[in-house]
Amino acid sequence: MSKKSMTKKIAVINDLSGFGKCSLTAAISVISAMGVQPCPLPTAVLSAQTGYQNYYCDDYIDRMDLIYGKWRQMQVHFDGIYTGFVSGEHQLEKIHEFLDLFREEDTFLLVDPVMGDNGVRYPFFTERIASEMRRLALRADIITPNLTELCLLTGRDYRETVQGLGKEQIVEAARQMAAELMAEGVEQVLVTGIRYREEDGEEMMGNLAVTEGGAVFRAFPFIGESYSGTGDLFASVIAGGRARGEELSESMELAGEMIEEAIGESVRSGVPRNDGVDYETFLWMLSEKNRKR
Repeated sequence: MSKKSMTKKIAVINDLSGFGKCSLTAAISVISAMGVQPCPLPTAVLSAQTGYQNYYCDDYIDRMDLIYGKWRQMQVHFDGIYTGFVSGEHQLEKIHEFLDLFREEDTFLLVDPVMGDNGVRYPFFTERIASEMRRLALRADIITPNLTELCLLTGRDYRETVQGLGKEQIVEAARQMAAELMAEGVEQVLVTGIRYREEDGEEMMGNLAVTEGGAVFRAFPFIGESYSGTGDLFASVIAGGRARGEELSESMELAGEMIEEAIGESVRSGVPRNDGVDYETFLWMLSEKNRKR
C-alpha cells in the first residue's frame, strides 16, 4: 500500500440514492464535515431510496471490483472501512473480497447491519442473507444495529426480548446482547433507536454504547417522527469519530445532538418522512474546531 497521507480516509461501501437523504449522500457530507475524506464505493445507484413508491435501481455489483481494482493499483490506504445497506449475498461477497484486499492492521471496520426495524426483518432479507450479514458483522470493530437488528444478530425474538419493557429492562437486554457479540469478536457495539416512555409519559429515544470499559446510555426526547436516513447519519458520525480518535460515547453524544436538532427542524418544516431530515445546516456541529471551543 502507499504511504499514508495526513488526511484520514474512510472507504464507504453503500448505495447512492438521488432522493432521500441516506446511504452515500448522508455519509459523504457527514464524514467530510468531520474533516475526514470519504471514498465512496457504490453498491447500487438509485433514483430515490426504496421508501418511495417508485424508484429505479442500477446494481453496481459487476463494477465494484473494477473500481477497487484501480484503487489496488493506486496502492491506497484506508484508515477505516464503513459498510451500510446491502441488497443480497452477491454484494456481501464483494464486501468480503474488498476487506481481504484493503483491511490492514490499523484499518477499522464499521458495519451498519441494515436488516430491519420496529421488530420486523425487511422482506428481502432471507435467512441466508441474515446469516451472511452476521458473518460480516462479526468481522467488525464497531457495529451500529438498532434493537431489531441486534435481536437478529443474536438470534433473539424481538417481541419476547424487548417489546413492552421499561427503559432499564430494555437497556440491560441490549447490553447483554451486545456483550454476546463482543465475546465473539466485535470490539464495540452502538445500539441505536431505543424508544421508551418516562414515568411522566414523555417518549424518549436513546442510544447505548457498549465497549470493553462498560456501557453508556444517552437519550433525547422523541419529537414525534421517524425519518429515513437517520441511521446512516448516526453511523457516519461514529465512523468519522473513530477516524478522529474519539471515544465511542463521545461520538454517540455528538451524533445524537446533531440529529435531534435536524429532526426538530424537519418536524417544524413539515418535511415528509421519505425525504429524510434537513441536517445540512447542522453539519457545523460536527467540525472538530467547533467541538474544541
